[in-house]
Amino acid sequence: MSVSQMRILGIDVAKAKLDVALLLPDGKFRSEVIPNTPEGFEKLAVWLERNDAVQVHACMEATGIYWEAAAAFLAEKGHAVSVVNPAQISAFGSAALSRTKTDKKDARLIARFCAERRPPLWETPAPELAELRALVTRRDALERMRTQEINRLHVSHAEIRQSVERHVAYLEREIKDIDAEIQRKTDDDANLKKQRELLDSIPGLGVKTIPVLLSFFSGKRFRSSRQAAAYAGLDPRQHESGSSVRRKPRISKMGHAFLRKTLYMPAMVAVSRTSWGKAFKARLTANGKPPMVILCAMMRKLVHVAIGVLNSGKMFDPALHGA
Repeated sequence: MSVSQMRILGIDVAKAKLDVALLLPDGKFRSEVIPNTPEGFEKLAVWLERNDAVQVHACMEATGIYWEAAAAFLAEKGHAVSVVNPAQISAFGSAALSRTKTDKKDARLIARFCAERRPPLWETPAPELAELRALVTRRDALERMRTQEINRLHVSHAEIRQSVERHVAYLEREIKDIDAEIQRKTDDDANLKKQRELLDSIPGLGVKTIPVLLSFFSGKRFRSSRQAAAYAGLDPRQHESGSSVRRKPRISKMGHAFLRKTLYMPAMVAVSRTSWGKAFKARLTANGKPPMVILCAMMRKLVHVAIGVLNSGKMFDPALHGA
């Protein structure tokens, strides 16, 4: 059954629940609220079968990490799944003059978006990449918690200072354990190990950044570096209107914020400490680009170079980058 012949299912994702809207052939909807749990997913499968939706094209927004389990479940059941940027749904709703915002209405809006736009299908990541991504995102969460506790330590009352210190020590042990697990997973998988070596050949990338890029970009997931940069929200956004409005181009930020945060420090290192990064900075400075524009351009360049070495299987060549 082609995607165009499937029934359309819009899903509004929240931490605890899924609001689902099944688009019927007559243009009406059947709606349901499902717990965002494995047990809830089984109830969703029964509900779809009861409504004669043997195969669906399900569409949902990339809301944090809360969509991942539902998307994986539906894909495993043989359904087509699309995961779209929330900004796309918001723009679609504005164009449709949608005035009401509830979870039920949002699910129906997502279904109408899916029926009209037919967004590209989401590909289930390989198990080893899904595990690696879970580890790097967990590591990021632990680092943020550690930073919060260290900040509290400076202003905490004497009565709770030891408690904060114990929690910081615990978080540091957890981060160390996750680092060891990340190292083990990339060591034990020959393909991941080879791709880690390819990324390690890029001056500026470090031991924290490489596993993140591996988890998102490994496996030739993106056909081009432009697609990968857009996924990270690092693609340039032009704003022009008529003959008088000419705003400065900016990065779109319509993508994965975690990737942008991960690439910030490597970009700083590249433009200040590596020969190819210094050459890149010099070219852009000569063209009148301010420092922040150069830094964002280097973040995008790192994505382009990472995709280049991963897809080609060849180590970084500084001669290709003016160094």
